[in-house]
Amino acid sequence: MTLVDVKTRKWTRDEYYRMADLGFFQDQRVELIEGEIVQMAPQNNPHAVVTSLVQKALVRAFGDGYWVRTQMPLTVSEHSEPEPDVAVLKGNERSYLGGDHPRAGAALLVVEVSDSTIRFDRSHKASLYASAGVAEYWIVDLNATKIDVHRSPVPDPAERHGHRYADLRSFRAGEVITPLALPHAALQAADLLP
Repeated sequence: MTLVDVKTRKWTRDEYYRMADLGFFQDQRVELIEGEIVQMAPQNNPHAVVTSLVQKALVRAFGDGYWVRTQMPLTVSEHSEPEPDVAVLKGNERSYLGGDHPRAGAALLVVEVSDSTIRFDRSHKASLYASAGVAEYWIVDLNATKIDVHRSPVPDPAERHGHRYADLRSFRAGEVITPLALPHAALQAADLLP
């Protein structure tokens, strides 16, 4: 008997969008992560409310000259296009007209609001964003009522996507977070939490 290695097929972004155009993902929340189509959990009301709170707080903090995107794709590679809950990019919407979605590395800050996907966001997504060169990644942890701030992406072959964040700090209500890209800003953690 001959043993055969099982091979998996990675989907490309083009194939992913063709499948979407054909209605394969109708009424589903999905993301393309390393060639795999990952089905995301439906958004419960706390997730939706906190995503809106984060978006509003970041719009106030960053102001004109920045685009605070909510649940829109960022291109990491030919095989990965996550849709973070919130991402901040320099410039405005018109700066990104034409062509593909913005590259994840162009994001100054990426935020995931997390409850049922906390392990996935801490491991897969953190490594993915670090590999893309995202300087700062926040996870608003609805279960523990805290914000985990990840900074300083570094190579780490032991991680799923070959990178991790070297600096991790947690913030709770009553504490202030200063985004790396906006050193004069002081965001109240409570404004981003339920």
